Amino acid sequence: MIKNILVPIVFLFTLVTFAQEGTSSPYSFYGLGDVKFKGTAENRAMGGLTVASDSIHINFQNPASYAALKLTSFTVGASYLTTKLETNSQKENARRTALDYLAIGLPFRKGGVGFGLVPYSSVGYKIQSTTTEDPITIKKYTGTGGINKVFFGFGYQILPKLSLGADMSYYFGKIETNGIKYIQDVQYGSKENNKSDIYGFSTTLGLNYQTKINNKLTLLGSLTYATQGNLRSSNSRTISSVQYSASGTEIQIDPLEIPVDNTTLKLPSKLAFGVAIGQQKKWLIGTEITNQRSSNLGNRFNDISNVKFENATKYTLGGYFIPNYNSFSKYLEKFTYRAGLRYENTGLIINDKSINDYGLTLGLGIPITGSFSNVNIGFELGKRGTTSAGLVLENYANISIGLSFNDKWFVKKLYY
Repeated sequence: MIKNILVPIVFLFTLVTFAQEGTSSPYSFYGLGDVKFKGTAENRAMGGLTVASDSIHINFQNPASYAALKLTSFTVGASYLTTKLETNSQKENARRTALDYLAIGLPFRKGGVGFGLVPYSSVGYKIQSTTTEDPITIKKYTGTGGINKVFFGFGYQILPKLSLGADMSYYFGKIETNGIKYIQDVQYGSKENNKSDIYGFSTTLGLNYQTKINNKLTLLGSLTYATQGNLRSSNSRTISSVQYSASGTEIQIDPLEIPVDNTTLKLPSKLAFGVAIGQQKKWLIGTEITNQRSSNLGNRFNDISNVKFENATKYTLGGYFIPNYNSFSKYLEKFTYRAGLRYENTGLIINDKSINDYGLTLGLGIPITGSFSNVNIGFELGKRGTTSAGLVLENYANISIGLSFNDKWFVKKLYY
């Protein structure tokens, strides 16, 4: 019943969502949900560019970057998203806040390690469609849950200009979707409830290269490869009749467990290559191309017929500028100003329409006086989807905030 939730949608309704639901997108029904982690706040402010590594920021997307750490770093990030959802006939607004990441990086001689927690993907939507022909039929669709990722990685400088790294990630989470159908003047409606428990592993390998072109300019390159992972989805489905009490409480009648197959979802392999040029602690501009083999990705349940997947590609252009990193008298000149552009073919095809995502980003890195710590703020305007073929166009604005606390740990005492 809920396999065609986007076709057609006559009336679209979304709730205000908070940290428990990291998305308000109907597209989160498919695949693994709406993949939320797109880098730290400083990466996202440059369109998602991850080629640059430094001594005080943790770069989760390339484990080789841990080798650049010189200080113990603790970082946490959150975001606030507002979305305008539009179909051919309706427009609605939605908001959500979410924790984006939490991690620690520890340096050691010629290397470093990093570990943390990332909410990888989210499912969160509430949709209602109503037919105007007899019999009048009301359909309601809801989805909640998501997948989290715990990771541990290390990086090591094997040559003065070259660092290698690897990390291991464990994915886990629960997703629940519901579909309810009512026919006017019929006492009971019908409800389909689907639940999935998801878990699995993946590995990412990384390489960073950095060399001086001349006295001022530095060339940087990065390469990452995430291996294909297998995520096990333990599924259950219940069918029942429903009605609502006077207080609005849902009452399920004669729930029936329906046998469904457990599935194995292919977490797509991903290859990313980036190159940048810049002047250390002054400016940088770079580009990155990411190809993801998402054509192997499937849905949690095998009876969804209006969707398929293709290989995804993302193009990123971004950079930063610091007016005067060592300024003592003008605090604003020590700020890091970031900007970027992003285009992404998400790999999701619904009703023969590819779902694309475009974004423009801006950001600030604000140093905390008297320390190596900083606050990073990013702003993103973007568009995803289309109103054709009964689908949904999402125009969104995202504000992300990241805190990076940095200090020296494990220093031997000189005096006793």
